Parts: sequence; structure tokens; C-alpha cells
Amino acid sequence: MNVAVGSTNPVKVDAVERALARYEPTVAPIAVDSGVSEQPRSVAETVSGAENRARRALEAGDAEYGIGLEGGVARLEGAPGLSLIMWGAATDGERIERGGGPTLRLPETIERRLEGGEELGPVMDDVLGREGVAETDGAAGALTNGLTDRSSALAEAVACSVGPLLVPEYDRFDRGR
Repeated sequence: MNVAVGSTNPVKVDAVERALARYEPTVAPIAVDSGVSEQPRSVAETVSGAENRARRALEAGDAEYGIGLEGGVARLEGAPGLSLIMWGAATDGERIERGGGPTLRLPETIERRLEGGEELGPVMDDVLGREGVAETDGAAGALTNGLTDRSSALAEAVACSVGPLLVPEYDRFDRGR
């Protein structure tokens, strides 16, 4: 399985390799523009960024599948506060599928800074007193005490987005037969 990932971030590449390990994928990281803001602030914007990355990676690479991953923040109906969200998109050039990763409520101090216009990665670096949190355990790892991490969380979004492309009966299920 040849896969183009719409990012050169090692955490995103690892997430794809982890999710698709049983397929022994050849994964090519490709720098593409997400087409959304650096800090997506809604489910729609986050999903759009993942879709753009998937399509652009497939167009730019020599692969069977393009995969895009995007992290964002959003207010979710029925859930308090501002949440960290992760979305994946996968395309084979004909279809595009989407899948979400875990969601986590952000602490109020971080929420206030994000609502003031800051981005999550630099905020996490600042509150943790280190650099590169987004390229390691991410906010997901830091805020769960390592129960999950950014790579694992994004791997779930990969699995949920590419899975429908790998299940031959998926279209039949869609049509209700």
C-alpha cells in the first residue's frame, strides 16, 4: 500500500504508519497547504483542512491513497468548554472519507488564550515550559498524562477515515442492501 500524507510533521507520519501497520505501507510525507487557518476553530474548518491535505497529497505524490490530518479546536453542542479535536480524511482519487479522532476538553486557562487569538501548539509549549510539544506527545498527551498522545489520537482519525476505502462492502452498506 502506497500512501501520501499531506504533512511532513513526524507525528502525523507516525500516526499513518501506526494505523496502517498491518498493510505494511510505504508512506511518503508531502508538504501541502491545508487551505485553512493555522489554528482551525471549528469542526467544519478542521475537516476541510484534512480533506485539502488528503487531496493535495494524492495529487502531488505517486500513491494509491492520500491522507490528510488536521487538529483544531471547537465548541461542541452538548459539551462544555472548548475542545481539542482531530480529523482525518482519506481519498483514493474518486472517493473521500472522513473520520474523527479523540476529543478532549481544554483547560480554561488554555481556552482563554486560544480565544484571545493564540495557537494551541505555542500555548502548550509556553504552559509546559518546553518547545515542540506538537511534534511529540501533543496537547493530547500532556493533558491526559500520557494515557494517549498526539500520534495515537491521530492514528484513530486515520483508521476511521481510510477504513471505508478498504472495506469492499462499504458502498453496499451505504445503499442499504
